[in-house]
Order: sequence, then C-alpha cells, then structure tokens
Amino acid sequence: MRSGAPLIFGGILYNLAGWKHTGTGMRRANLSLSAFGLAVLTLLSPARAADWPARPIHIVAPFGPAGAADMFARVLADYLPAELKQPVIVENRGGGGGIVGSAQVARAQPDGYTLLISSLTSQAIAPALSPNPGFDSLRDFTHIAYLGGPPIGWVVTPSSELRSVDDVIVTARAGKLAGYASPGIGTLGHLVTEAVMQQSAVRISQIPYNTAALGDIIAGHVPLASYAWSSVVGQLQAGTLRAIAISTATRQPDFPDVPTFREQGFELVASTWFALSGPASLPKEIVERLNREVYRVMERPDVRQRFAQDAIGFKEMTPEELTRLFELEIARWTPVVRDAGLKRS
Repeated sequence: MRSGAPLIFGGILYNLAGWKHTGTGMRRANLSLSAFGLAVLTLLSPARAADWPARPIHIVAPFGPAGAADMFARVLADYLPAELKQPVIVENRGGGGGIVGSAQVARAQPDGYTLLISSLTSQAIAPALSPNPGFDSLRDFTHIAYLGGPPIGWVVTPSSELRSVDDVIVTARAGKLAGYASPGIGTLGHLVTEAVMQQSAVRISQIPYNTAALGDIIAGHVPLASYAWSSVVGQLQAGTLRAIAISTATRQPDFPDVPTFREQGFELVASTWFALSGPASLPKEIVERLNREVYRVMERPDVRQRFAQDAIGFKEMTPEELTRLFELEIARWTPVVRDAGLKRS
C-alpha cells in the first residue's frame, strides 16, 4: 500500500489540475501541478527502496554451471542472504557468449529483484561479435559492483622448447607452430593471443577447445594454450603444464617464475573480469546498498583466500568507476575483434 501511494498521489494532482482549469490556463496548470506530482514521486521513492528487499532476489549467471560467472553468483548467494534477510537464487541462462542471459536482465523490471553477473565477455566482447545482441551494455544496465576475475596464461607442456612469448613468435614465423588452443572464438584467451599477433605482425592458427580438452594439451597434441588462469592453475601446481606468460600487471606470488606479457615487451594487462549489474534505472538507494553488501562479502578472508588461488584480482569500485571500466573495456576490445575479422553467426 505504501509503495503505491506516490503514484496515486501524483495521479490525483494531475487530475485536479485538469478539473480546475480550461483552455490555455488548464495546460499551464497541468504542467505545473504534474511537475509537482513528479517531485513528490522523487521524494517518496526512497521510501519504496527502503522496503527492499521484501522477497527473494534472483541473480542470472549468463553461462552454464561450473564456470566463473556461476562461481561468483553462488558466492553471493551464499553470503548476501545474511545481510539482506532474503534468499538469493542463482539462475543459469547460458547462450550466445552471455548474450541470452544478459538480454533477459536488460528487459527486467528495475526493482532490484533481478540482477546479473555481467562480464568482459558478455558485455564487451560478445556484443562486438554479434550484429544485434539485443541490448546496449551501457544504456540498458546499471553496473553495481566489481567482482574481479582471473588473468590469462599461456601454457605449454613441461618438455616444450617454448620458454617465452618471443619463442612462440619466432617459431610461428618459421612456420613451425601447429597452432594454439583457446576456450573458443571471442573468449579472452583468444583475444589476448590476437592482441599479441596484432602487435607482432605474426599469425598463429587458433584451435577452439573447451577446458575438457586440456588432456590434449597435456599430451602435447597442441603446442600452446591460452586459457584463464583458474582453468589451468591445478595443472600448473601438479607440474603437468608450464606457464610462459601471464596477463597480470606483476608476477604472482604463487608463481614467481612466470613472467608477465608486459615484462616480455607487450603492453597487455587483462583479466576475464566479472561484475554485478542490474537493469537500467535501478534506484540509487538499492544500488548503493548492494555495492556495500557485495564488498562486505568480497572482503571476507575465506572468500579472498578462495579467489587468490586462481589469481583473481579484486578491488573495490564505486558504481561510477565500474561503469567507466565498462566504457574503457568496450573501447579496448572492440577494435581487436574488428581487426581480427571476428563475428558470431
């Protein structure tokens, strides 16, 4: 009842204006009193936001189960209910590189009950690959909180003669590199390698794989792989794979012998990052509360330890800073996709 009061009151004001005046005067009064009614709506909308949440919240992970988007969604689903006093339900809506689930959230009511695990892949890369993704990553969403994500690693078998990015380039130029494996067209593993090729004017054939094909890489059937660090860290720790480059800004404490791309002459720092977003026009009070509560979860020692083992970088951002990150990443990767001639059929 309370949440409907502003709408009813605003409507009464508008109707009263029409009842009291006629002709040109009626139009002026309608505009004046309607504006007053809208002002009342604005003043009273925080009262509605203060009632949030009053029912379960749904977080859409726009990829299948067991991936990084699903992992972030379930971490939030585990810990946010204690703060929000409502259940948080994870929905996996895969398809189109994250486009299907993202489009669903873009069309949802901006009431704080349907949220999205957005990402570099779904919000920047997939739209660049698709002629009509069905949403605008900046216009159709409210970006709430940065969650982080794993960097990309170039990995080879322990016995490989490839020891550096330069070794890969020299071998490729000599026509002696059979290709490289990536998780698929348009993934960051693919685009990081495209960026290296564009900077060094060399071509390496891509062999799209999923993570189940790491066995082929370990067996040496593919000489090089470009994967999210979280996908290969177990094999690196076991010694069945060896990393020759990582896309972080600095070397990682757990892998001090792995040089960065930057150290090897490539201005390439990138991660497969994720964030929490919602439909456009989410009330400011809900956005600010979610931002606070998400970072309480992300600062938990057990959560930070869980993410650190996958080299998942994390930093706290305001919604405005996060929106700026989206702008920068879209501007950064769209030309890489275009120059590589990539598109989704």
